[in-house]
Amino acid sequence: MTSVAQAFSKNGALAKAIDGFSPRQAQTDMALEVAMAIEKHSSLIVEAGTGTGKTFAYLIPAFLSVNSASSGDELNTKIIVSTGTKNLQEQLFHKDIPLVKKALASNVQVALLKGRANYLCRYRLAQYQETRGQLDANTLTDLVKVKTWANTTQSGDIGELTNVTEDSGVFPFITSSLDNCLAKDCPEYEQCYLVRARQKAIDADLIVVNHHLFFADMALKDTGFGELIPKAQVVIFDEAHQIGDIASDYFGEAFSTRRLVDLCTDVSQIYRSKLTDMKQLGLAADKLQKTCQEFRLLFHYDPERGNWREKYQQPSFKQKYQQLKIDLDFLYQVIKLCVSRNEAIDSCFDRAVKLLAQYNVMTNVDVEGMSFWYETTPRHVVLHLTPLSVADKFSAYVKESGAGWIFTSATLAVDNSFDHFSKHLGLYGANQLLLESPFDYPQQSQLIVPRYLPEANDKNRARHLAHLAKPLIIAKQRRMFYAFY
Repeated sequence: MTSVAQAFSKNGALAKAIDGFSPRQAQTDMALEVAMAIEKHSSLIVEAGTGTGKTFAYLIPAFLSVNSASSGDELNTKIIVSTGTKNLQEQLFHKDIPLVKKALASNVQVALLKGRANYLCRYRLAQYQETRGQLDANTLTDLVKVKTWANTTQSGDIGELTNVTEDSGVFPFITSSLDNCLAKDCPEYEQCYLVRARQKAIDADLIVVNHHLFFADMALKDTGFGELIPKAQVVIFDEAHQIGDIASDYFGEAFSTRRLVDLCTDVSQIYRSKLTDMKQLGLAADKLQKTCQEFRLLFHYDPERGNWREKYQQPSFKQKYQQLKIDLDFLYQVIKLCVSRNEAIDSCFDRAVKLLAQYNVMTNVDVEGMSFWYETTPRHVVLHLTPLSVADKFSAYVKESGAGWIFTSATLAVDNSFDHFSKHLGLYGANQLLLESPFDYPQQSQLIVPRYLPEANDKNRARHLAHLAKPLIIAKQRRMFYAFY
């Protein structure tokens, strides 16, 4: 019996670590296939139905492969596990992985790595403390909370800020983006939380990321920091059904009024605090920001998605979009007069150059093989250019990496076939495994359709659902799983 099979056996590591654990053949089968893909550096596509226990089915062979490498059988094995969302990322890092480490008595080093917008930027925090007068009362209150937290945090992960709401207006002021990060020119570079997080990832054996970070890193290769995610010998995608659309977005281009407004905000802040003699900076920034607002007002009030090719043919949209170019170019010319006066304005100049290039991409709507579309938020418009297929790019990346690639989810197959998933990503020749759920749904499930619930966007909806679920959970002595749709 292999070490992987032993771990899932009746008297194995998981049985000793988890009360009530019972071996599931589907889980063991998946774990053995994952182990083989890791060993042979091949690709594997696995659909594992709900209840299979796919998380342990890929973590156990992953941990054992690192342990094997550390014992001298192989050198420098590094594993990336990518999840669908930051919440799943947190669950994997804080709950599932510690359990597996304990079960295997493993010394595998694990790191959690998020995108730069999830980390406090010391430089921007100091910068906006100087100009707090521009902030509204709520944002200013949150800024005070951030400053208090900043004095004690070790990781700089803004997820620790439980007393500040996720949609707080303070976060754009105290985090950095690819656009406004000064990288090695930043005076706080040595203390940068993102740099520290990446260093931990470099030193770790297993790194937990999310799909958006993985593909952003893959497509953009963060300027100044190089790639955020180190090269790995094994890449595991959980919730892999999401990666086709995410890959398409990151292999394409985007131009958003949010990035324009962020540039205007930073330019205005620099004018008020550092370059007070350059009044034109503030005027140019205000003019572009106003045009961004006017462009948004051309679209429907409610957030929507649509065909940018069609919108661009309409005179009102085309005219206002051209005005964006005029105002952005004017701001670029004013910033150009200030180049070399400080690092922040130099960064704004580089951002303006990139935005002008991206603007031009969205005017050439006749390019074939691409989808031109837009989406709106309550305040902004994002224009997208998305390739109709990412198969060539992604398959080349997989092949060149020389790594083992595992793709798993409960929903990958269509009519018991992986053709749609594999063709979209160019995963030709990948091994495939389709595992049914161990649940007996007719006997072990019940469909309940609650009546008179609040609308889906009502803040009290979750409370009403919990009120309905509580007596059922008690009646079933907590031995139940809920899925709400």
